[in-house]
Order: sequence, then structure tokens, then C-alpha cells
Amino acid sequence: MVRIGVVGSISTDFVVEASRRPEQGETVFGDSFETSFGGKGANQAVASARLGADVSIIGAVGDDEFANRLVTNLQNENINTDAVQNVSGVPSGSAIITLVERDNSIIYVAGANDEVKPEDISKELVKSFDIMLVQNETPVETIEQLIDMCNEVDTPIILNPAPAREMSEAYIAKVDYLTPNESEFKVLFPGETMENILQKNPNKIIVTLGAEGAVFFDGKSHQWIPAVDVLDVVDTTGAGDTFNGALAFGVASGLALEESVQFANLAGSLSITKKGAQAGMPTLEMMREHKKFNTKWKFGGEK
Repeated sequence: MVRIGVVGSISTDFVVEASRRPEQGETVFGDSFETSFGGKGANQAVASARLGADVSIIGAVGDDEFANRLVTNLQNENINTDAVQNVSGVPSGSAIITLVERDNSIIYVAGANDEVKPEDISKELVKSFDIMLVQNETPVETIEQLIDMCNEVDTPIILNPAPAREMSEAYIAKVDYLTPNESEFKVLFPGETMENILQKNPNKIIVTLGAEGAVFFDGKSHQWIPAVDVLDVVDTTGAGDTFNGALAFGVASGLALEESVQFANLAGSLSITKKGAQAGMPTLEMMREHKKFNTKWKFGGEK
């Protein structure tokens, strides 16, 4: 069983569905409201765990009414939460999500996720994982120390740079895999073409393209991996997180990068058939049943 460590956010999603987004100063009627479990760190941890990985998460929750539910949800997904701390005096993280025509926009409030500190992560813990997964919903100094530690102990790391923020060339060079979407790519590499940046970073930068799939450069040519068509699109909120959790699982299982991206694309496509970031995340058994599953993909010592 592959061991995946996730450093990242743990939050509650407050989801409003409406026919359109309000203009500035305008109030519009919504069609529905619900809460669900979220946070990019938690989502990616759940995605990996559903596929069968042994997952541990390093993060923080507040001292509010959401904290225990957030941790219990992770434990119910068989995720180790020993490194999740309760921080007094701050709320748990939250995201306000608006769904319009099955697509989303998000306002993120960090809360306790800003309290995940560099000292919460040890080299011994990082070394115990087959791969690490991190996003941009925890402090920069924590992310940079994690990247440095992964380099020191030779643990591969995937950085999903969401939400988008500038990043130094030095730390881009240190990560093994960088997975921006198109808008995040523009923040990371302003004024640069995707073709040029991918060629300079072979087998490192995988740009997710939503319904168009994903693309990377393998050292010889650009590899465009198409998304899997899904008839019943319900909610795209967790698609990117599912992609990253599945990518980590594929890479840690020994799949080639192209195979890992194909596998992650399939998982991300299947995840959008249910409402809520985590609700639609598939198990490995569910993926095996899909016609696009490649029976040559082997996981966890399979032959």
C-alpha cells in the first residue's frame, strides 16, 4: 500500500446554487444551499484514500462547532489525523462556493489553516511517505520548508498551486510536479507561453485544462491527455482536487507520468457526477468498472 502525506487545508464548504451570479450591489435568489466537507488538503487526502492509499494529513482546525466534524469526516475516510491540531481562538477554514450552470467560483477563508506552521512538520515524518502533496491554502513558509525537507530526504512532492500566488523560480525547480490550471499558470508565469514553459520543465509541470484534460511536455513532445466525457455533470468543485489526489496515487504506485495523468483525468471526470467536493470522488473499484480504465495500470504490487 502506497503511503501519501498531505499538508493542507481542512475546511467546510458553504455551497449556494443559483441561475446566475449577482452583479455588484445586487441581491439574487438562490436555488439551493448546503454545507459539505472541503479544503483542498482534505479533498486531495480523501481522493487518495478512496483509491486505496495509506494517507496521513498534516493540518489544523479551529475551536468552533465545525472542528470535530471535519476531523471525524477524515477519520471516516481512513485518513490518519494524528498531525491535525486544534487551534484555540480561531475558526476552522471555510469556503463560500457559488454554483452557476454547473461551474463554480469560490471565496476561501483560511481560519485555522493559517496556523499550520513549519515546526509542525518533521523530516522523519516526511521521509516515511512515498510522496507528499501540498497546495497553497497554508502559509508560504510552511510550504517552502516542506519542499526543502522533501528534497533533503528524497521524498517526491506534488505542489498544486491553488489558490494562485507568485512563486520563486528556486522553489519551482525544487518540486517534482507542479499542477496549475490555466489561470494559475498565468500567475506563476506572467507573459510566458505555456508551450515554452512546459518545454523548459519536462515531466514536471502538468497543466490541467478543465473539460479539455491536461498537458505536459515529456522531453520530446507535448502530451495532451484528453478528459473523459461525462454525460451527467453535476458539480465541478472537487475535480481538480480529485485529479491531484489520483495523480499522487498513480505516481507513488509506479505508473509512468503519462499513465498517471490519464488515471488522474479519469478520476477527476468521474468526480463531477455528484454535488459536493468529496461526494463524487471514486474508489479504485469504481474506476475499474469504467470503459476508459486501462487494465495495464497496476497498483500496490498487482501483477
